[in-house]
Amino acid sequence: MTATPTRAYPSAQMRHARIATSALFFTNGAIFANLVPRYPEIKAALDIDNTMYGFAVAAWPVGAIISGLTAAALIRRAGSARLAVLGSVGTALAAVGAGLSPSYALLVACLLLGGAMDAITDVSQTAQALTVQKQYPRSIFNSFHATWSVGAATGGLMSAGAIAIHLPIGIHLTISGTVWALVALATHRFCIPKAAERDLQQDSASAAGESKISLRTVFVLGALVIIGMAGAVGEDSGSSWAALYLRTELGAPASLAGLGFTALVAAQFVGRATGDRLNDRFGVRTVTRAGALLTAVGMGLALIFPTVPGTLIGFATIGLGQATIIPAAMEQADRIPGLKTGTGLTIVTWLLRLGSLAAPPLVGAIADTIGIRYGLIIVPALSILVVTVAGVLPKRSLAHPES
Repeated sequence: MTATPTRAYPSAQMRHARIATSALFFTNGAIFANLVPRYPEIKAALDIDNTMYGFAVAAWPVGAIISGLTAAALIRRAGSARLAVLGSVGTALAAVGAGLSPSYALLVACLLLGGAMDAITDVSQTAQALTVQKQYPRSIFNSFHATWSVGAATGGLMSAGAIAIHLPIGIHLTISGTVWALVALATHRFCIPKAAERDLQQDSASAAGESKISLRTVFVLGALVIIGMAGAVGEDSGSSWAALYLRTELGAPASLAGLGFTALVAAQFVGRATGDRLNDRFGVRTVTRAGALLTAVGMGLALIFPTVPGTLIGFATIGLGQATIIPAAMEQADRIPGLKTGTGLTIVTWLLRLGSLAAPPLVGAIADTIGIRYGLIIVPALSILVVTVAGVLPKRSLAHPES
């Protein structure tokens, strides 16, 4: 009688790990989204122009770039679960500090710290998610990112509500930061622990075997960076500029201006919630190209014909169209032959943040010259570029790769 094979990780624990990891993604989205709609108030309180504002918000990706390449080593030392929790708490503290900053220098310092903590959280929670994914018979990776979008939408609505009732920024961010830090701490006991995570990674590495890095490997990695960077710049357009653009150039009230980013992440949730099924049916490559075209057309029309409703729809098309772009780039990067497990993920995650670094000051400089609307043209332009390089993605779902 043949013994029935068992999973390397018990099913009940896997389900618990999936829920806990989803909670980490939710928390990560909620922390940042509570801060974003408050940016115009912070800018006004410190009396800074668009260029200085652009450099200030660029401090977040600068901090991420500084710490990003350390994530893989830290995960090997501490485990992805512990690192994700510590990074979430650190991000929450930095967001509170940014909201309470009495000076431009302190604001930049807090955003640097927030970006550094966010990068560590991003890579470690993604590593935890990929470990959980490897133990599931179907694709669930986009669902983690969908949960991040729910968290971001929740955080954005919390912030918009706080603004509507005139809750002081310090009180609002202290409450939200405390709540989400406690949620992150509560997830740790249910995540896949370091020892089990290491065993699963070793099994995957043994199954993959050894391979050499080729020119094609470098080309594919570069294309995935471009795809991921386009997604990062799209998200940044909503987080850094949506509220300011709607408020200052289109005359939207403060409570409504904060909904620009919320519209993006709400639509992003829809795209990510359905992304796994769409990828299984139509293939990652087709879904990515269709989404990039949707972003280019939707945001392009919103910029050509600027209105408050049209702009909210435009930001929503960014969220919907680019919903699966970053997850696809991350998961495919983790599967590139010739790279150790986690190496491709770390490189892509680190390099795509360069887009977040370059975009705010670039848009800010253009905004001070001819207006924010013209700076945001970078989003549809990069979306068109994604269409041209998406051929590096597999035709079929990453959960069912081509033979």
